[in-house]
Amino acid sequence: MLRSFVPIVAAVVIAAPAAAQSGDLAQVQSHLRAVNTMTADFTQTDRAGKTLTGTLSLKKPGKIRFQYEKGVPILVVGDGKALTFIDYSVRQVQRWPITNSPLGVLINPDRDIGKFAKVIPSGDSRVLSVEGYDPKHPEYGRITMVFARDAGAPGGLMLQGWVTLDSQGNRTTIRLANQRFNGAIGDATFRWNDPRRTNVRN
Repeated sequence: MLRSFVPIVAAVVIAAPAAAQSGDLAQVQSHLRAVNTMTADFTQTDRAGKTLTGTLSLKKPGKIRFQYEKGVPILVVGDGKALTFIDYSVRQVQRWPITNSPLGVLINPDRDIGKFAKVIPSGDSRVLSVEGYDPKHPEYGRITMVFARDAGAPGGLMLQGWVTLDSQGNRTTIRLANQRFNGAIGDATFRWNDPRRTNVRN
C-alpha cells in the first residue's frame, strides 16, 4: 500500500558534464540542508492515474506527515525513526525504517546525496532534476526530485515535487504548491491515532 505511494522517473538518460553534475548536486545538498521545516499543499497521482490532495508537513530530522483531504481514511507519518502508513478504513498499520524509503533523501539532512544521486538533464535551464538511487539497496526504490531555480528560496532552489518508483515498479508523483520554509512546526504534528487500539496515540 504505502510502497505504491512513495515515487521516480526511470529512463535512459544522457549524463550531464561532470562539472555541472557536481555543481548542481552541491546546490541541491545546500537546499536540503537549509530547509529545517516545510509545509506545502500536495497533489498525489499513482500509476493508475488516481489523484489525491492534502497537506504536507516536514521537520528534520526524519519527520514528515501527509495529511490527505477530508474523506480519505489514510495517513502517512514519519516520526524520526520509522515511516508509518495507516489505513483507518481497515485498521491497518505498516511501518518500516525511514532509511529504507526514497523519502529518506528529503528528511535526512546528514545524507550525502553526492554518493548516490545524479542530475537528469531537463532541457530547461530553470529546472533541476535529480535522481537518487542506491545500487547497493535497490529495494529502497528511487526518487527523482524536481526543483525550480529561485534565488529567493533556500539554497536558490524551490522544491516542486518528486516522483518515486518502488522495487515493485509502482510509481507515484507528488506535486507541491504554496511551499513555506523554516516556520515553527510542533512535534505533535507527527503523532497519530492507532486504529488497532482504543484511545491510543503514538
